[in-house]
Amino acid sequence: MNAVQHIDSVRAGDRLPGREFRPDAVQLFLYNAALWNAHRIHFDHPYATEVEGHAGLVVPGPLLGDWLTQCALEWLDDRGRLLSFEYSNRRLSHAGEALRTEGTVASVDRGRSEAVISLAVVNGDGEVIAPGSATVRFDRA
Repeated sequence: MNAVQHIDSVRAGDRLPGREFRPDAVQLFLYNAALWNAHRIHFDHPYATEVEGHAGLVVPGPLLGDWLTQCALEWLDDRGRLLSFEYSNRRLSHAGEALRTEGTVASVDRGRSEAVISLAVVNGDGEVIAPGSATVRFDRA
């Protein structure tokens, strides 16, 4: 299923198109620079591994949240807007890991033109590292 066309075509259980990511050191450096996040575990490999004991550079939690938001907004396209969004970071991920976003419509309220979406960032082992949810409202046509 690509971008949804109208609230009437949305059903609980519909899957959103996901996206695959494999963040590298450059992406992590640039993302954290844009956020003014100076924690060295995100851009200084020797510090992250030798001092903090991580397996590699740590993917920042806010980046995972941004990917989840993108999953919902790309599915919604320009047919409505995001009303609410929440997520939590449950597991670490590191630069070079294969990650993907997933989404499923949890419920639909046609009277309000709203849908609740369950979201997740999943690692290569199929573990949910960042679960989330979003509520979207469709434009009335």
